[in-house]
Amino acid sequence: MSLSFSYRHLYYFWVVGKEGGISRAAARLDMAVQTVSTQVRELERSLGYELLKPAGRGLVLTEAGVAAMQQAEQIFSLGEHLPAFVRDAVSAPSMRLSVGISNGLPKLVVRSLMQPVMDEPHLRLLCREGEISELLADLALHRLDLLLTDRTAPPNVNVKVYSHSLGASPLAWYASPELAAVARRGFPQSLAKVPVILPTPRVAVRAPLDQWFEKQGVRPRVAGEFDDSALLKTFGASGMGVFPAAEMVHDELVTRYAVKRVGPCQGVNEQFFAIGSEKKVQHPLVQRILNVRMALSCPLPAVAATRP
Repeated sequence: MSLSFSYRHLYYFWVVGKEGGISRAAARLDMAVQTVSTQVRELERSLGYELLKPAGRGLVLTEAGVAAMQQAEQIFSLGEHLPAFVRDAVSAPSMRLSVGISNGLPKLVVRSLMQPVMDEPHLRLLCREGEISELLADLALHRLDLLLTDRTAPPNVNVKVYSHSLGASPLAWYASPELAAVARRGFPQSLAKVPVILPTPRVAVRAPLDQWFEKQGVRPRVAGEFDDSALLKTFGASGMGVFPAAEMVHDELVTRYAVKRVGPCQGVNEQFFAIGSEKKVQHPLVQRILNVRMALSCPLPAVAATRP
């Protein structure tokens, strides 16, 4: 492979960008300031663009510099993980599975979705939770094998990805035993009189919940909103308010959190999706997860969503 630039020059530029200046980069690299400056100028010459420009007493990235820094960040971030990948490859046999989990996806549901791979004797599971945009970036860089989320991939992503439906579950309302006893009287109109806690509008199921309230003619007393479903359940179990949860995990929910079911959230379903970077899935553990989507309470057909 022939390149018009040196990776060594790119690395020095990356360190300059990370450290915020040539002097600090030189100190980190244990090199002379002039040497680092020369290496960066060599990179600029080979690329044909100025990457740094004076700003006050320091330097800032130009537009070309920002673009180069983004690429360098991906390249050297992957390089930092190389020793671990090599070590894992020669260690004891294992089936590695890296899964991203979007913030709003209920953790009890995640456990159910991943049940098909949990009996793998050599499983080495890595789970990372975060915003879907961050997880899609990791998926594109092959840091993740699969992304579990409550929605399909957004249409404006910069990489081609495929969304597979894993099914859906009806929602119901739950609360601590004391609050549930009160909320059951005159349900669902009672939800205007007792505190209610909800997922934030960033969670996919929030819009259908708001529509359900409007249809019931109920203006809820919202006591709290949570991005994280586990936090929502924890605060709900403490008595903070009545909260929605997927009925597919009813048994585990009432056992773990000691809550009671108040009533159904009729017509509102929480959907679950797996997003991958391959049209034809090769990873055997990912295949297992996708092949059992019909086991969920309200299965949906597989959906492929790609960026044109």
